[in-house]
Amino acid sequence: MSTPVRKSTRRRPSGEAPPLPHQLNASGWGWLAVAAVIIVYWLVVAVHPRAALWLVVVDHRILEGVTELRTPWLTPVMKVAGEPATSHMLLAAWWVALVVLLLWRRWRHLFVWIGAMLTVSAVTDVAAGLIQRPRPVGVEILGDWEGFAMPSRPMAVLAAVGVNVLYALVPAGRPRELGKLVVGAVLGVVAVSRLYLAQDAPTDILNGIVFGVAFPLAAFRLFTPTAVYPVTYRRGRTAHLDLTGRRLEAIERALHDQVGVVAEDVKPFGLSGSGGSTPMRVTVKGDPETYLFAKLYALNHMRSDRWYKLGRTLLYGRLEDEKAFNTVRRLVQYEDYMLRVMRDAGLPVPRTYGIVEITPEREYLLVTELFDGATEIGEAEVDDDIIDQGLDIVRRLWEAGLAHRDIKPANLMVRAGRLHLIDTAFGQVRPSPWRQAVDLGNMMLVLALRTDATRVYERALAKFTVGEITEAFAATRGLTMPSQLRAMMRAQHKDLHAEFCALLPSRPEPVHIQRWSVQRVALTVWVLLAGLVTATVVIELLDSPL
Repeated sequence: MSTPVRKSTRRRPSGEAPPLPHQLNASGWGWLAVAAVIIVYWLVVAVHPRAALWLVVVDHRILEGVTELRTPWLTPVMKVAGEPATSHMLLAAWWVALVVLLLWRRWRHLFVWIGAMLTVSAVTDVAAGLIQRPRPVGVEILGDWEGFAMPSRPMAVLAAVGVNVLYALVPAGRPRELGKLVVGAVLGVVAVSRLYLAQDAPTDILNGIVFGVAFPLAAFRLFTPTAVYPVTYRRGRTAHLDLTGRRLEAIERALHDQVGVVAEDVKPFGLSGSGGSTPMRVTVKGDPETYLFAKLYALNHMRSDRWYKLGRTLLYGRLEDEKAFNTVRRLVQYEDYMLRVMRDAGLPVPRTYGIVEITPEREYLLVTELFDGATEIGEAEVDDDIIDQGLDIVRRLWEAGLAHRDIKPANLMVRAGRLHLIDTAFGQVRPSPWRQAVDLGNMMLVLALRTDATRVYERALAKFTVGEITEAFAATRGLTMPSQLRAMMRAQHKDLHAEFCALLPSRPEPVHIQRWSVQRVALTVWVLLAGLVTATVVIELLDSPL
């Protein structure tokens, strides 16, 4: 591959905002500012109750004017109009949302929803107890009510549910903009209803709406930004981020400023084989055009890595114990490092061109060589030479004291008769003998997908001892096989593991990889307690959305 044409790089000056700053936007800051002003007012009222007398007078005059509009036929209509703020309607909305979020596995949106609802509920309860404002006096209350008046808890919860629905269930863009109009109309109708029935005073309603909107809006924009966690109803991996709009502009600008290449086109590439990043092909301007491969890592990938490693530790204990990455920067630095180490060891891995920062500590690109025209080994012709190259890769890993840890068809590419190894994100330095044995077992299984077990076994005997091969298939089974490899064997109706075991002089005894330690016990207890607490909170929320 020819070297991409490079231009001069540019250093971003101190103080300049990154291409994709993490922010609440003007509307989010506006709602929080109004909420802060109201909180200050509450504190003043709590210390000096007489400071609220003028507000009581204004509210009373407005309510008197509204109650004069009461008629026998309008009162039933207003009671129906106020139904969205009742417990049974809000509970129904919560159940529908819960089912949708569970079906589409939007766990992050679900937890933000729960957290936002608990925050709104707690704030309104504390504020009502602090202010202790009574219900409207001097007018007949026609609807149901409970507790102190300010802020209006039904309006706060209704507003929170509306915002939650918009940001957890409605796709961004025109659907969400229309949804905002619908939510605003519903809040307006319910507010008029509660004023007509004298259930709340105007400022009670205003306070409730402000807090019902401000906290969920801030929570969703901070913890589930649309650019990273889009609401979509197309099945796909949540690891794959959108490569259009502002993010595409930021990627193109960062490639030019930091690597010195002019990107003419950036397109998703090889998504089916990637679950922990967003891979893409970058067309670099030049004569002739050249191509680069890049992987976008973001906060959600780092968090997924943490959960993955926690799960592996719980399942396998100290034998698979690993330190989770604390930042996205360290995650991408590690893969860049492993590429360089493996390349220095003579392994056929892509050349790395470095790391590109999109947003500090949030999004980074790892830019590497692209094996243009290469074919995944699961779709390529595999002859004895390719088999030998695959086995040589494992032997070189062993000799260099390395393990790839994710040998599967998607990570083995064939181009012009040469086998290349990609995706070193899970690579390990000085791995356990068990982990090295798993690499050999998975490599032999992958090679047999396009040939047969006997052929691969006979070629392996020239590079590995019978004992090493036996150890490989004793260690490689079940969850130690990548999911893509297992799926392809099922699709071909092959039990290649059993076929290899049948070729061995003696059937391998499975290697028991369960290892208990103090750390594993502590983590297991912590996970169980966290699950119990979460389940309790969810049950409480299900029982009473108000």
